[in-house]
Amino acid sequence: MGLLDRLRHEVVDIVEWLDDTRHTLVWRFPRHQNEIKHGAKLIVRPGQVAVFVDQGQIADLFEPGTYTLTTENLPILATLKGWKYGFESPFKSEVYFVSTRQITDLKWGTPNPVMMRDPDFGPLRLRAFGTYTLKAVDPKALLRELVGTDAEFEAEEISVLLRSLISTTFADVLGTAEIPALDLAARYQELSDTLRDAVVERVDDEYGLDIPQLYIVNISLPDEVEKALDTRSSMGITGDMQRFQQYQLGNAMMAAANNPGGGTAGEGMGLGMGLAMANQMVHSMAQAAPAAPSAPGASVPPPLPQAVAWFFADQGQSIGPLTPAQVQAQAAAGKLTQKTLVWRAGMSGWSPAEEVPELAGLFGPPSPPPLP
Repeated sequence: MGLLDRLRHEVVDIVEWLDDTRHTLVWRFPRHQNEIKHGAKLIVRPGQVAVFVDQGQIADLFEPGTYTLTTENLPILATLKGWKYGFESPFKSEVYFVSTRQITDLKWGTPNPVMMRDPDFGPLRLRAFGTYTLKAVDPKALLRELVGTDAEFEAEEISVLLRSLISTTFADVLGTAEIPALDLAARYQELSDTLRDAVVERVDDEYGLDIPQLYIVNISLPDEVEKALDTRSSMGITGDMQRFQQYQLGNAMMAAANNPGGGTAGEGMGLGMGLAMANQMVHSMAQAAPAAPSAPGASVPPPLPQAVAWFFADQGQSIGPLTPAQVQAQAAAGKLTQKTLVWRAGMSGWSPAEEVPELAGLFGPPSPPPLP
């Protein structure tokens, strides 16, 4: 290495930072025992601030622009160095470049659910996440409180602290707002602004940072509550539950008719569902039909008595409800025998058909016992 190359590496005549990163907040100019030349150029690009530090003391600060380093534009450093009448020789000083542009795409979220009392659901556990931007507004406070002697300071080094601060402040804001859970989605912007102001108040003066933008992207309910809300919404969309049941019974009848291998149990179930469907349709028509006007003084007949509904067991399944006529048809077809278990309203439990007085006559007179 020649003499000129050695002198070129020992004396720095251009001080600048070409920032090719997106998350670097502070970068120290690598002097490596080199001295800054008297009259050297300092280039501070837009979105940067240069800070001179001499032996741990913050000296002069330079906004964006191009400067020739002399005693006139380094007054604080000249005082610290004892330059009363200017200087001619190179000098040593640490130069920190602080990025003042916004760092975007930073994310936050609640590591644990936030408890709140909701007027509709009672105690709830809510989770939230969102995004925010970060910007340095006071380089001196940032150097004193966070950077120290680091040669490079990234936004990720403070993101853990900021996420914790945002999560804690979010819990305070949510508890103070007292907004019902079902109304939170309509208040995201309002909550975001309130949350940002509260967080900035805590980090601005202490760390020299600003959060220009902070957004709440989502506030989620527990899975159990979301399922309950889906069920309630489905019931509201269904509307008339009676018509919905009729529709379901109709589909069940079609499915039973398309299943020829159902056997006796399938036939009985199909018959029972058909009777239930018919009863519902008759009941609906009776409710919808207007009452016929009666002549003056004419007496209105009382309503007809309801037919007894019977159920019988077949291969472990309950078949019914059946009218007495349908029960008689089942007995004639041999599907209902003396030993078949039957039940109707008013009975304490299932009993063989031959022990029920109303059904004992369906099987003819009892056979005499064998002769001795």
